Amino acid sequence: MFELFGIAIFIGYGVGIFKFWKGYTATNFNRSFPTRIALSLLWPVLFIANAGYRKNFSKALRGR
Repeated sequence: MFELFGIAIFIGYGVGIFKFWKGYTATNFNRSFPTRIALSLLWPVLFIANAGYRKNFSKALRGR
């Protein structure tokens, strides 16, 4: 059961990275590659801790 939960979390994390990466141009963040990588990899922590990041993450998911 824990293996299934771990796989589901890993898939959700990957989907979040992919969707954020695809819609990154819709955000207000710096367009540099290192910033894009860091914000993509840290999205769960930043999403929980930062309201501005949540708004930009939502923009990225919508692609606008």
